[in-house]
Amino acid sequence: DGALVAAREAVELYQGLASVSPTVSTPELARSLSNLADCLSAVGRLSDSVLVAGEAVELYRALTEASPQAYQPDLARALGSMANHQSAVGEQVAALVAAREAVELYRALAEASPQAYTPDLAASLNNLANCLSSMGDRDGALVGAREAVELYRALAEASPQAYRPDLARSLINLANRLSEVGESGIALELEREARQLADDLP
Repeated sequence: DGALVAAREAVELYQGLASVSPTVSTPELARSLSNLADCLSAVGRLSDSVLVAGEAVELYRALTEASPQAYQPDLARALGSMANHQSAVGEQVAALVAAREAVELYRALAEASPQAYTPDLAASLNNLANCLSSMGDRDGALVGAREAVELYRALAEASPQAYRPDLARSLINLANRLSEVGESGIALELEREARQLADDLP
């Protein structure tokens, strides 16, 4: 509750600043709105979190149109966050649209700068897989989850301490998607691999 009060005050302050100096303060307003959306979700105000997350996305979309290189990563993050908030209130179609756009943005960013954005692409693919699964598209969900595991495997090979936890979580996600299509044997193998990775972590 205290975090929510502080997040709301930050938004109000940045709204005032952005009205006077939009070029300087609009990016900070967008970030503060994203933070407020997360705080609203944390205290159970899920519908409000969707509305506020949508405001952040709209601001980042305008910023991206004016300066794509500077704000595409922020827009992608905001879309992924909004998809999670939408999914939490049952807006599965809207969540899928947002998650798919986030993947498209991260894919373009990762092609241009793989070291910086491949982790974000992998995470967004897992998010998309979950959205597809909730919509009943099990084959599509499996494709996304598989690609996420492939990306995290490569990342974990290059930097084990940094990415083994993400790989373990991604393996569990893929195992869940495989179970949905009847591949319980392969799913069990992946769950064992994920547990082994977790046991090996310091």
